[in-house]
Amino acid sequence: MRSRLPLLAIFPVTVLTVVLATPFVLGDHPVRWESGSTLPKIVRDGSKDSTAPADDSSGTTPSSSAASSAADALKVAKPWKAGMAQWGVQLYWEEEEKKRSDTFIEDQARKHAKYLIGLGANSVSLSFPFFTEGITSDELSAGSKTPSPERLRRVLKVFEDAGFRTTLRPIMDEVSLDPPTGWRGNIEPASRSAWFASYKEFLTPYLEVAEKEKANTFVIGTELNSLEGDAGWDALVASAEKTFSGEVAYDANWDNYVSGRINMPVSHLGVDAYFPVKVADTAPVETLVEGWNDWLDKKATGPLPNITIAEAGIGAMKGAYKAPGDFYTKRDVNPEVQANWYKAVCQIVQERRMQGLYWWSIWFDDDPNTPPDDKVASRLDFAGRPQTEKAVKACFTSDYAGPGATAQ
Repeated sequence: MRSRLPLLAIFPVTVLTVVLATPFVLGDHPVRWESGSTLPKIVRDGSKDSTAPADDSSGTTPSSSAASSAADALKVAKPWKAGMAQWGVQLYWEEEEKKRSDTFIEDQARKHAKYLIGLGANSVSLSFPFFTEGITSDELSAGSKTPSPERLRRVLKVFEDAGFRTTLRPIMDEVSLDPPTGWRGNIEPASRSAWFASYKEFLTPYLEVAEKEKANTFVIGTELNSLEGDAGWDALVASAEKTFSGEVAYDANWDNYVSGRINMPVSHLGVDAYFPVKVADTAPVETLVEGWNDWLDKKATGPLPNITIAEAGIGAMKGAYKAPGDFYTKRDVNPEVQANWYKAVCQIVQERRMQGLYWWSIWFDDDPNTPPDDKVASRLDFAGRPQTEKAVKACFTSDYAGPGATAQ
C-alpha cells in the first residue's frame, strides 16, 4: 500500500480510518504478526521480508524466529519409525577452501532437506572425509576439507528438526592413496595398534556430536576391506558405544560382502553396492534385477531383512552397467541408463525385504534443483536429472512398508 499524503490530508478522519482499517479486516494487510513473534512482519505480494542478514561469510546466524519459521516449513511427510524402510541419500560434505558462514551451511542444509522431502525421503546420511598420508600410514586426521564437529552438528540439527532419520558417516579420502589402484579397501598400516588409536582420537568428537543431536546411526568404518576382522575393532566399537547410544554400523564394500562373512563387532551392516551387470544399455529393468539377484544369491537367497544398501548409484552414461562404481570415467551421457538402474535397485530392496537404501550422492555445496553440468560434474550425480528423480520419487513413495512391518 503506497502513502499518498497530500490526498489523504483533505479527507475526513473517518475516511482515513476506513482506508487503513479495511485491509486488516479483510486480512490483506502488509503488517502481520506470527505466533511467537513480538514484532510484526512486513508482507508484500504474499511474501515476508527477511529480517535475517544475508550470507557474508561472517559466521553469524539468523534470528531464532526466522530459523524457527524455516524449520516449521520443513517436515518429512512420513517420519521413519523402527521397522519402516529407510529411503535416503548420502549427502557428501567437503568444506570449501573459502569457509562458508554458519548461516550459509544451515540454509544449504534446509535447501537439501526441502529437496529430499520433495522426493519422499525419510532418511539422510551425512558423509564427510578424513585423511591419511598413504597406504601404510598409521595416522588419521581431519583436513582442511573435513567439517568440524560443531559445523556438522548445525547441519545435523536441521535434518533432525525436519524429522529425518539421520546417520553420520566419516569416510577415508583416497587422494593420497593413488586411486583407482590404491583405495581405502587395501590400506596396510605400518602399526595397526597406532592406526586404531589415531582413528579413535579422530572419531570421538564426532561421536559426541552424534549423541548430542540424537542421530540414529554412526558408521564406524566404510569399505575398509583389509582391516575387517582385526581385533582392534573390538575396543574401538566398545569405546564408541560408551559415547554414542544409537546404532553403531559398518558399511562393507560389495565384493567382500558377497565373498564371505564380514567379521565386524557392530550392531548393523550396510553394503556399498556397485554390482557390475554385463548387459547392453538397452537392457530392461527386469534384466538388471536378475543381475543383482545373481550377485546377492552368492551370499544368501531370499529376504535380507538385516541389510541396508548404504550406497547405490551409477553414472548417467553409456556402458555404466558393466562398472557402476566407476567414479573416474566420463563417457557420453545416457540418462536412461541411470534411471533404469535406480528402478532395478529399488525393486531389489523391496523384493529382498531389505531395510532400505541410500543413493550416492549429492554434494553438500551443490544446488540439488539445478541440472548437473556434464562438462565438469560426475556422471553419478542424479539431482537435477528428471528421469532419475522420477524413479527415486516412485521408489521413496512406494507402498513398501519395510522389513519389520509385520511387527508394527
